[in-house]
Amino acid sequence: MVRTYIALALISVSGLAAAEDIPNPLIDYAAFQSGVERVGIVREQHRVSEFEFVHMASDVSTVILDARSAEKFQLLHVRGARNLSLPDITEEELAKIIPSKSTRILIYCNNNFSNEPQAFPAKNLSASLNVYTMNVLFAYGYTNVYELGPLIDIRKSIIPFDRGVNVAQVTR
Repeated sequence: MVRTYIALALISVSGLAAAEDIPNPLIDYAAFQSGVERVGIVREQHRVSEFEFVHMASDVSTVILDARSAEKFQLLHVRGARNLSLPDITEEELAKIIPSKSTRILIYCNNNFSNEPQAFPAKNLSASLNVYTMNVLFAYGYTNVYELGPLIDIRKSIIPFDRGVNVAQVTR
């Protein structure tokens, strides 16, 4: 019995050591953690109300970015939003829809809207798309990013919505 535990412990320790020795220069978890801490501080100052979101969106130089899937975007999205699904975000793709790194960007996600479960299905609190999107944008150097803050009943929202065409695809 004791030998079994010793053998399992040795296998576990050797497995951990091997995992640490697997290099990948394209993945840096420590940089990710550091970025999350920095963005977390800025994020609290960059969350906006529904009224502020609508006001900021009325500026033609502001980009509204919807990072949901193209399928969910097609069902319903904020009028004028550009769709670039989070898994598809790269420096090149961002540059196609955002004129410069100083452009003001508004983001929103599933967890901002209630009463539209097909287009905006709620996610786990810690998996909210806004959190990921803001961190990714900051990692690419976009720091003028504002997040729609509240949970809004879509039937009572002052935010205008559209169905159908993917605006980002049309403008590429």
